[in-house]
Amino acid sequence: MAGQGPVRYHAPMIRTAILGLGSYVPDRVVTNDELRFLDDKHERQAEPTIATDDAWIQQRTGIRERRYVQPGVATSDLAAEAAKRALADAGVAATDIDCIIVGTLSPDIHFPGVGVFLQRKLGIADKTSCPCYDIRQQCSAFLYGLQMADAFVKSGTYKRVLLVGAEIHSHSMDFSTRGRDVTALFGDGAGAMVLGPAPTDDAKQGVIYTKVHADGTGAENLYIKIFDITKAPYMAYDTRDREVNKDIYPQMDGKRVYVRAVREMNLATQRALAETGFTWDDIDWFVPHQANLRINEQVAALAKIPTEKCLHTIQFFGNTTAATVPLTIDHWRQAGKVKKGDRVLSTVFGSGFTWGAAIFTV
Repeated sequence: MAGQGPVRYHAPMIRTAILGLGSYVPDRVVTNDELRFLDDKHERQAEPTIATDDAWIQQRTGIRERRYVQPGVATSDLAAEAAKRALADAGVAATDIDCIIVGTLSPDIHFPGVGVFLQRKLGIADKTSCPCYDIRQQCSAFLYGLQMADAFVKSGTYKRVLLVGAEIHSHSMDFSTRGRDVTALFGDGAGAMVLGPAPTDDAKQGVIYTKVHADGTGAENLYIKIFDITKAPYMAYDTRDREVNKDIYPQMDGKRVYVRAVREMNLATQRALAETGFTWDDIDWFVPHQANLRINEQVAALAKIPTEKCLHTIQFFGNTTAATVPLTIDHWRQAGKVKKGDRVLSTVFGSGFTWGAAIFTV
């Protein structure tokens, strides 16, 4: 029409969508009753090696069993299995991935990181030269990685991001009464997501909200000092000497971790709802980090989360740190509970201290 300026096309805002989801756990199931008889090679002994039992562990943690890898299996092997399932679910070829982010506290070796080993095991190391990030936020790593992936996709930096959380804890536990508070908690496993752009103006789709935090004053309340760079050499002790080898195992101030986890996960959950304007009527599932069932039950009570919306897998898999969020979602998706398009609120807490929350649709 005469006199009118050119019609301007406004492209829809790019949002980040979860294109595929996958998980993997080892075949070996270790029950609480079996755990108390295992040595550090995971071989059953005639007499208990740990002064504990099924009732003691379930009462304190809610855990009934966990999964352990076989000797010779690496964290990148678990990551690769979960990644392949997520890629298949997304209908995306490995060669389409232009960024890999791996969250883990149990890398294959001290360096390089798991990301490059995963890239190689997916068969794309010499084909794409995609960047590989390893992030070390322990139990909070998956949500930290989700925030990174979301920023990369929204900015147009990358179009297909593979985000993986993978852990092998069983090789670093103290199979004695001294280490039972930590050893009872952890298992091996991996979970993965493929993320990419979804052109839409709907702010209630895809990755809707992420916010993460840290407080370094709690760093020594949950840690492992095996690689202590202040020492020369940094492993100057006999690893078999029970009097001096404590530093090769995880250490935890359980009471302080419990209190801070409940506090921060509750506050992060309520902040996520307040800042998005959502209520529990808008959220299909609450997926907390699977560190301790008692922590999650306390958070649910404080945040007034409907019990039927809380998803847990700690009873089956224990704490798989960086893997717990995608592993839990995928477990219940395979069981037919979680459906495509469901909206999830997830909150996490880990050593560092680190914590955060996210809202996204699967």
